[in-house]
Amino acid sequence: MHLDHDQLNQLLDKLAESDIQEFRLEGDDFRLEVRRNLPVMATAPQMVPVAAAPAPEVKTQSESSSAAPPAAAGTRSDLVDVTAPMVGTFYRAPAPGEPAFVEIGNRISAGQTICILEAMKLMNELEAELSGEIVEILVDNGTPVEFGQVLMRVKPG
Repeated sequence: MHLDHDQLNQLLDKLAESDIQEFRLEGDDFRLEVRRNLPVMATAPQMVPVAAAPAPEVKTQSESSSAAPPAAAGTRSDLVDVTAPMVGTFYRAPAPGEPAFVEIGNRISAGQTICILEAMKLMNELEAELSGEIVEILVDNGTPVEFGQVLMRVKPG
């Protein structure tokens, strides 16, 4: 079985609209597990400054099922967190040896590519949803990231 990027997005959209809390799909060269907990009480949503539809947590076979996203420590109230909209590998540049999309202190504008997340051998460019200045980059190049993990912090403006 082969699952391309569009099919994966359609599948995740359908799962997000349903009340399914656990889903598994296996192919010849992949295994997809989707798990989510539907909250009893609604909570205030966090501002996610990357273009992403609400999606359940996605874990691949190579990841530990007990791993949780690292918690952000001491966040400044004037900064906006850029979080990972999916599980994947974080890349700061379009290719090895090329300059990074952004550096600390760079000004960014809405729609600008700020990093790449590789998931299932697909390179997904993350675009900024707001203009501002990159204040912190919290993930090293080539590091696996979890859904919702803070990647960068931006000072809007």
